[in-house]
Formats: sequence, C-alpha cells, structure tokens
Amino acid sequence: MDRREFLKRAAALSLVAGAGRLLVMPEELWAMAPESKPQPLIAKAEGTKWDQVTGEAIQKLGGMKKFVQPGETVVVKPNMAWDRTPELAANAHPDVVRMVVELCLDAGAKQVKVLDHTCHDARKAYKNSGIQDAVLSLKDPRAVVEFVDERRFVKVKTEKAKSLKEWLYYKDILEADRFINIPVAKHHSESRLTLCLKNMMGAIGGWRGRCHVGLHQNIADMNLVLRPDLHVLDCTRILLRNGPTGGNVADVAVKNLVCAGTDPVALDAFACTLFGLKPTDVGYIQRAYALGRGEMDLAKIKFV
Repeated sequence: MDRREFLKRAAALSLVAGAGRLLVMPEELWAMAPESKPQPLIAKAEGTKWDQVTGEAIQKLGGMKKFVQPGETVVVKPNMAWDRTPELAANAHPDVVRMVVELCLDAGAKQVKVLDHTCHDARKAYKNSGIQDAVLSLKDPRAVVEFVDERRFVKVKTEKAKSLKEWLYYKDILEADRFINIPVAKHHSESRLTLCLKNMMGAIGGWRGRCHVGLHQNIADMNLVLRPDLHVLDCTRILLRNGPTGGNVADVAVKNLVCAGTDPVALDAFACTLFGLKPTDVGYIQRAYALGRGEMDLAKIKFV
C-alpha cells in the first residue's frame, strides 16, 4: 500500500479506537501490507549539469508523472537545515531541488511546498542554501517555500516502534497527497552518515535532542510513520568529514551523481559505498531493515 493509503488506514483505525486527535498506527496496520515486495530499484544518473542529472534519474524510474498526479499537493523536504552555501555540501543542492519542484509542477501538481525543520536559523538556512531562491526562480505561484510552524506538529503513536513510540510529526507532511525526500549524502558525527532515513529528522518536532538518545533506533522508528513516495538522494557532492554542518570545502568530494528510488534503506545502503562503508556500519540502516522499511542487501537491489 502507498503512503497515502497507509496514513488513511491509520487514521481510520484511530477513530475506531477512539484515539481522538492522536493518530495511532497499530500493529494491525502492518498486517494489511502485502507479504511479497518487488525488487528494490535505484536509478543512477551522472554528469556535471546537476539539474539535468536529477531529471534523468527520475525519468529512469518512469518520470515524475508516475509519482505525482494532476491536482495533488506535494511536500518536498530537502535537507536545508544549515546556514551553509551550496559548495559546502551541508544541504541538498539548489539545482537538484529546483528540478524536482519543476517536474512536480509539470506533472500538474496543484501546490508544491518546500520546507525543512532546520537546525540553524531557518531564514538564514533557506536563503544561504540557495534553495529558497532556486524554487522562487521558477516564478510559479504553485511553488512555495514555507517556514515550519511549530503549532502544526501532531502526535502520532506507533505501536510497531521499538523506541520512538509516540512523537510529534509535521501535519502538512502527513496530509500531503505526495511527499518527496531530497537528502544530501554526508558524514554525521553521531549517526556516522546522514542519508534518506536520517533526513526525516527534519520532519519531526518536539525536543529533537531526545531523539539522539538511542538515535539509530529512533531514526528507524520515525521512518515507520514518514514514508516518502520518492527519494532523490543528492550525491552531486558529498561531505566526507565534519558533518552534519561542514564548513570547509576541503571536506567535500564532487561525485556528479544523483540517485532516486522508493526504498530508503536500499538507497542508504548503496550510499554507504561512496564513503567506503558497508550498510552494516550504519546502525539505523540495519534497524530500518529489521522493521521492514526496505532492503539493505546490495546484491538484491536492481540498478538502472
């Protein structure tokens, strides 16, 4: 079942259980999912024109119209958490984000919201990442860059979670017709790497410092709730050291690569190889795999 159907069924079960304003994702919900899963597919595209490379990767999956239908509302969540310029590789590259938004608009989206729950001051992070200006350069009123409203986080209870059983999640993401994740591949001082799964930290509220206690399991748990329809992993340049903030171009390696897919575990497993690591070297990848969020065995992943 897709993300929207998953959340609709969760909401229906919550009402039946009398949960009120608390969205509950009970164990029965996972029993509704099909037992057999298709082979994970990762689309890779390489080149120096990063907007075109992004489009090529998505096209290899069948194009954006496979993911976004006319009249739908889309939330795009790039990593733009840091007050850093694009060459420092702390945020998703603006060319990658702009292309994703443009393709959503071309597919007929009613509205495309671009947002992130930042770590640095949001006004500075949005501006200096280059993402805000890149999206606005499309000059399409359907494309908006929004600051996160702290009042719009809602509690979600996840019974299958091992650690993060109840937390605050951004309502706009939960209610969107489509949700697209655009992380940048980089080193992280606490989780070792930050990729697709870890980028969901920018979609939760509350005191996020609490999530750093048992971080790897918490990342896996939040990905039970947050299920993007599409992941576009920005590997145009990667941050090898001193992440997640970076700040020195000497820590950056240019890869000229964009990967896209629907399986965040598979994408993260592959991205480990760009850093000379194995998927088993990153705890949250193993834990997300154990929760059934995707495939971490590279031999079982199809690349196109």
